[in-house]
Amino acid sequence: RMEDTYNTSTTFILSGFERDTTSALLYFACLFVLYVVTIFANVFLIVVLFLEENLRGPMYTCLCHLAVNELCGSTAILPHLMANVLSESKTISYNTCFAQVFFVYTYGTVELTVLTVMAYDRYVAICNPLWYGSTMTDVKTYRLLILVWSYSLLTTLLLVGLSLRLPLCSSKVDKLFCDNVTIMNISCVDASINNIYGIILIILTIVFPLLVIVYSYIRILIVCLKASKEARAKALNTCLSHLLTFFIFVVGVFAMVIGNRVKSKNAPDTVINILSLGFLIIPPLFNPIIYGMKTESIRTGFKNILRKQSS
Repeated sequence: RMEDTYNTSTTFILSGFERDTTSALLYFACLFVLYVVTIFANVFLIVVLFLEENLRGPMYTCLCHLAVNELCGSTAILPHLMANVLSESKTISYNTCFAQVFFVYTYGTVELTVLTVMAYDRYVAICNPLWYGSTMTDVKTYRLLILVWSYSLLTTLLLVGLSLRLPLCSSKVDKLFCDNVTIMNISCVDASINNIYGIILIILTIVFPLLVIVYSYIRILIVCLKASKEARAKALNTCLSHLLTFFIFVVGVFAMVIGNRVKSKNAPDTVINILSLGFLIIPPLFNPIIYGMKTESIRTGFKNILRKQSS
């Protein structure tokens, strides 16, 4: 009977880990340093944005939400990953596995949608500066961010709910952490509904935001080409941090996709594992550093805080 082939285990085996002890220690050391730097950089950025009164407005509010989201995404995966690196069993419980699926997809959805709101903010500020004060008010910005979080949580809950109903034929997860694609791959039944919902999510959560971001920057570029050299430099400078952040997120997602698609016979397991962690490590690590270094107002805010503390 088909029921006899179903996996009833409450534990999954994560088979993406290296078995070599020396490699495991090296992985743990690298992950630990990356996680500590990520936590420090994002918490530091949040503290500066919170304490400095001059850092108020839609862009800084969005940036704060971006940092919070990156803290949640990193913390949902990396501590458990580091524990498993040193563990001999390399396992994850059923509930923890689906919790990882929930947090990974929520993190990715919030990240891209917040970046879309930030692109819209820059578009209004540069292309329609006279309307900026009435268009991007604090109330409207918070409403947009509430919509972002609500949409991300609800769509991810439905995604996880559809996957929870699938009977599984294996307890082996061929990755370092759980994601929805892996769960579908070990399902015993047809997952057409999940695939259809996944396509809808890709259109709404990836394609549409990308179109908004690309359209915003095409319009910004058109305006900049018509402006004076000084105005052009100022406008592009305000967009540089966001563009770098968006580029890093795309690179991270692209690395994860490559890591999911490349077979182990074509590339070393180490390379595949690093690529699969791309969008969970790269954006949270580099985004606060980019904004801290490239945004003059944030650097000034940090100096003001240090000045206040020293006095």
